[in-house]
Amino acid sequence: MTEVAVSKDFYIRRIHSLLGIFPIGVFILEHFFTNSFAIHGATVYNGKIEFFKELPYLFLIEFFFIFLPLAAHALYGLYIVFTGEPNNLQYGYYRNWMYLVQRITGVILLFFIGWHVYVTRISALLYHTEVTYQYMAQMFQNPVVFWWMVIGIISAAFHFANGIWSFCIVWGITVGPRAQKWMGIVTFVLFVVLAGVGIRALLAFHI
Repeated sequence: MTEVAVSKDFYIRRIHSLLGIFPIGVFILEHFFTNSFAIHGATVYNGKIEFFKELPYLFLIEFFFIFLPLAAHALYGLYIVFTGEPNNLQYGYYRNWMYLVQRITGVILLFFIGWHVYVTRISALLYHTEVTYQYMAQMFQNPVVFWWMVIGIISAAFHFANGIWSFCIVWGITVGPRAQKWMGIVTFVLFVVLAGVGIRALLAFHI
């Protein structure tokens, strides 16, 4: 690989990791937080959904700050999946396993996000259905959908939290094994907390 190619790949990886934190990571946190209002019942949750529906320039916000960054992050993520060479089976290092799980959860999220967008946005437009607390609760009565949601929530929580660990290395925030070890502990705790928050919100719909 030429020096120019290495430099180009270096900057692309930086942009890829940055998009995973902002705006995608911010959106994940907002999404988990908003869904948590389901804990307080249908009226509160539906009120939050209506608030977001009435935001000015909603389509532009979603297109430029969610769809385009997500598409760019996903496309380069697929490139990493097909070109990366993790050594987990040969060496068994913990971080190599985390690398592998990061790639696996990324692929899962491609299908999960596509499905999630369809059932909450595209199908709502096609069939003129309102996404409400009742709509979500009814959908989650299907055990296949419920457990698919559990897998998606856990995958999103892990991919984001572990992505922060990678981001800190790529951007030179954590330099050296000790700093990386402590960041690994912090991000693992974040993963557990986010997964717990997401699943608790899901259970609030599962009435």
